[in-house]
Amino acid sequence: MHRVVVLALEGVYPFELSIPVRIFGTATDGAGEPLYEVVTCSLDGGPVRTSADFTVAVEHGSELLRTADTVVIPPFTCGPAADREWLPEGLAAALSLLPPAARIVSICTASYVLAAAGLLDDRPATTHWNEADHFQRTFPRVKVDAKVLFIDDGRVLTAAGVAAGIDLCLYMVRRDHGSEAANRVARLCVVPPWREGGQAQYIARPVPAPSAATTAATRAWALERLDRPLPLAELAEHARMSVRTFCRRFVEEVGMPPGQWLQQRRVDHARRLLETTDLPVDQVAAAAGFGTAASLRQHLAAAIGVSPTAYRHTFRAGSRTPAGPVSPAGAAG
Repeated sequence: MHRVVVLALEGVYPFELSIPVRIFGTATDGAGEPLYEVVTCSLDGGPVRTSADFTVAVEHGSELLRTADTVVIPPFTCGPAADREWLPEGLAAALSLLPPAARIVSICTASYVLAAAGLLDDRPATTHWNEADHFQRTFPRVKVDAKVLFIDDGRVLTAAGVAAGIDLCLYMVRRDHGSEAANRVARLCVVPPWREGGQAQYIARPVPAPSAATTAATRAWALERLDRPLPLAELAEHARMSVRTFCRRFVEEVGMPPGQWLQQRRVDHARRLLETTDLPVDQVAAAAGFGTAASLRQHLAAAIGVSPTAYRHTFRAGSRTPAGPVSPAGAAG
């Protein structure tokens, strides 16, 4: 069974500490059998003070990291103070225990730990938008993207603030075991299986007037019509806005232009059909609005680097989706 080890550091935030066990611990196969074992460790195996007014008891020390298939590091109170000289000796020693093939995941400002350890050098990564500028100045070799909710760069994965840790863990279940397994977890935890857009929608900005129209209804309308062309003018007309106003509002609400959002939703739909149906590739392409199998192959290759046939074979074989740099929009399920 795939073992997920959660490394709890002094000052850990309780909410984020609970995310891995809630998501991975809830994941089961179609027969109800667990897909992951989730265990928690501290650096010394002793109790860990949290950022709240309580301490958590931890039964394992850092030697548990030797057994990990995936390691998750939740954020803790001293995260943003980190720099190249900051990594404590005990933490550096603990990270050296990781198996070479183990995935390592940071949630929110725990990205400082990975960066201070050199694990993010020359890699794309994200962190909480409020710390992104400081993070980039502190670690100039990291390719920081503060717009996305999470990034999958193969062995190393980073999530933005707080609930983006849920998005990333759900994505990992989907990557490991497909949409159905991830959707089961999302339903049991009463959270969306994926969220649209990125961090841009959460950055402080003036609140629109109460009477201002939104694009939400048009997005829902478009999702029911992915099998047909949806030109920008038609979307704007449905929203009862000019094209210019519609595009501006769309970016404000979702964090990306309408065309990019629509293309990603088509890819998402095609992936679900490839995973859960036996429809021929040309029918999947038509149902997702790509028109032809060739167009679907082109867009799927651009999004995740594989052909429709290879993608379907991967999930039918029960192995992982080939890894690569992925942001939530390209990974939503």
